[in-house]
Amino acid sequence: MTDELACAQCPVRDRAACASLDERERAELARGGRRRDLAAGETLFAVGDDNATCATLVSGALKIVSTDPEGEEHILSLIHPAGFAGELFAPLTDHEVVALTDCRVCLFSRKQLESTIERFPQLGAALLRRAQDDLHETRRWLDLAQTGDARRKVGGALMAFAEAASDSPCHPASRFDLPLSRAELASLLGLTIETVSRQVTRFERDGVIRRHGKRGIELVDPAPLTGG
Repeated sequence: MTDELACAQCPVRDRAACASLDERERAELARGGRRRDLAAGETLFAVGDDNATCATLVSGALKIVSTDPEGEEHILSLIHPAGFAGELFAPLTDHEVVALTDCRVCLFSRKQLESTIERFPQLGAALLRRAQDDLHETRRWLDLAQTGDARRKVGGALMAFAEAASDSPCHPASRFDLPLSRAELASLLGLTIETVSRQVTRFERDGVIRRHGKRGIELVDPAPLTGG
C-alpha cells in the first residue's frame, strides 16, 4: 500500500528528523513523499538495490540483516519508530532492511531528500544526529552480544526495547511489545532460545517485569535490568 503522506496525523512527527522543519518546510518535503505499509517479513530494501529511496519508520520495527554464505541470517541492528532507513552516500544497499512486524514508513527519493537538505540544512543536521544515535544503538547491541553474562544481555535488551517504545528521552515505556521473537533475540545476543526464556522467566519471578500475552512486557522494577 502506498499513499500520500498525512503529516498532521503522524505519530512520530515530533521525534523524526523532519521535526526540524517548520510546517511550510515539512509540507514541501511531504509533497514528494509516499506512505507504504509492510507486512511482517516483507523486505523494504534488498542487498544490491540502488540506493534511490530512503524511509522514516512511522510504526512497527525493522531489522537490518546480513546473510552468511551458508544462508544463515544475522540481525545487525534494529530500527524503531522515528528511525531512518536508507543510505545517502552509497550507490547500492549493503544489507537487507526487513519488517520485523507490520510496519508503516514514509518513503522519499534520495534525490528529493538531498535537494531538501540543500534548501533546509537543519534537516541534514537532524539526520546526522539520527545517524549518530543509530550508531550508538548498534554499539550497545554489540556490547551486549559480546558479554558473557546472560542476565545482563537479556536485561539490557529488555531495557533497550522499553526505551525505544517510549515517547520520552528520559524514561522507558512502562509497557511495550517485544519486536523480536525469542529465537531472533537469542540470535542477536548470541544465546540459546532456552537461555533467553530462562532469563525472562527469572525476571518475572523476581518481580522485575510482568508478561502480558505472547510479547507484552510491563516494567515493574526496571533497575535490575541494568544491574541496579
